[in-house]
Amino acid sequence: MLASTAAVAADAPTADLVNRKQLRVCADPADLPFSNDKREGFENKIADLIGQELNLPVTYTWYPKAMGFVRMTLAAKKCDLVIGWGQGDELVLNTNAIYRSTSALIYKAGTGLDGVDTLADPRLKGKKMGVVQGSPGGNYVARYGLMGNIKSYPMMVDRRFENPAEEMMKDIRSGEVDAGVQWGPIASYWAARDGEKLVVVPLLKEAGAGRITFRITLGVRQGDDAWKRRLNEVIRKRQGDIDKILLDYGVPLLVDDDTSTEMIKEPRHASTFAPASETEKPAASASAPTP
Repeated sequence: MLASTAAVAADAPTADLVNRKQLRVCADPADLPFSNDKREGFENKIADLIGQELNLPVTYTWYPKAMGFVRMTLAAKKCDLVIGWGQGDELVLNTNAIYRSTSALIYKAGTGLDGVDTLADPRLKGKKMGVVQGSPGGNYVARYGLMGNIKSYPMMVDRRFENPAEEMMKDIRSGEVDAGVQWGPIASYWAARDGEKLVVVPLLKEAGAGRITFRITLGVRQGDDAWKRRLNEVIRKRQGDIDKILLDYGVPLLVDDDTSTEMIKEPRHASTFAPASETEKPAASASAPTP
């Protein structure tokens, strides 16, 4: 009898903790191009789109996307959705991917690097490189022997007080560093702001030092399977609109196929992408780079 009761309990669905009257989003208040408390980031725009589709007002719990972000927001049940989380990270339950992107090389035009499209290019030898600490792009900088002259930038920071990506772009413009490697969505955004526009080259040819392209998903609490399925329906229906938002922000978009480096230039229609669930395709990584 006890065994039977335990089995029933084990099969019982997790209690539904999702607020059905609001779309409660967990987000960073100062993390452009992703989000900010003025709702200017592309993740804010995607949240608005989801809220529109579900006919729910969007509300926010703001917390820096650094150490403790999920614990203090989603896990604390203060909100029900993270817009933008690396596929395969067990801190959250991932939806289907909303996009796939890659790291990028950034440099100033006319400085001898025009046409460089891989970190293996010999023209980068001896150059001072900007590298994000612990990033997948940094692994390739090391692979190609470019670590002898680098400037490192922190990954996990409170961006209300410091902005490593903006600092990297400033250093490239001033000549403090010759080139940098940064997560593509961040690179394309900051390279076009606060000064001369820099060259941004998605890194599509790198191999041999781990994954450099990642699928990015929505994140919900572990156990919120029904909520995940509902969000997957929204993604499937509105993928073209999501693509448009991302392309408007200059995000380098790759087709959702790990064997391809084809870039997406126009929003996809429903017939041009596979609506497969994450359980039907391999995880892209244990975690995507945290911007």
